[in-house]
Amino acid sequence: MRQEAIIRHILTLLKKDILLEFRQQYTFYGVLLYIASTIFVLYLALQQPDSTVWNGLFWMIQLFICVNAVAKSFLQETRGRMLYFYSISGAQQFIIAKLLYNTFIMLIMSVISLALFRALLGNPLLHFWQFTGIVCLGSVSLSLVFTMLAAIAAKAQQQASLMAIMGFPIIIPQLLLLMRISKAGMGEIFQAGALSDLVWLLCGLDVLVMVMAVILFPFLWRD
Repeated sequence: MRQEAIIRHILTLLKKDILLEFRQQYTFYGVLLYIASTIFVLYLALQQPDSTVWNGLFWMIQLFICVNAVAKSFLQETRGRMLYFYSISGAQQFIIAKLLYNTFIMLIMSVISLALFRALLGNPLLHFWQFTGIVCLGSVSLSLVFTMLAAIAAKAQQQASLMAIMGFPIIIPQLLLLMRISKAGMGEIFQAGALSDLVWLLCGLDVLVMVMAVILFPFLWRD
């Protein structure tokens, strides 16, 4: 019964975020406009870059998309609303719902940006579905990290600046890892087992971030 109540609270909070997204569509379309305009400007400036530049630009765009998409999920939570959530659910349910919601949003944005990259900046991918899988895994990784950072920054009332300060040293190694393994989709050959080891390393980092979020967020919640 306890587990059923926890799952019900998580699904209710997740439904709340999705309904707010449908009602406040300007935030969702604002990020879409940012994606489309940025990629179009890159098309005007570079036309069809080589595969290395294409790969680097793609992941940098994912980084900025994630910052814009994730930060707003905590901006809309006022202190009074947080007190209300505190009275009806637990901290762990709340942060799990936020992690799921931001992961879902980031997956949609990543697929859209990949489609626009292929349409406007060329298609250097030799193994499209392999690259798409890495993109989905990478978008999950970025959303998990920045959700945790946004939760910490929200308590400091300095979300944008604090997210940038804390996120830079954390996210750079992850971005370098994503750029490295995504080259497999462009035909680069890895040593036997090297690619799978890197993918498992990334999955391990994701699990670590989720565990840290579930353990540490209740201390922020009580503040």
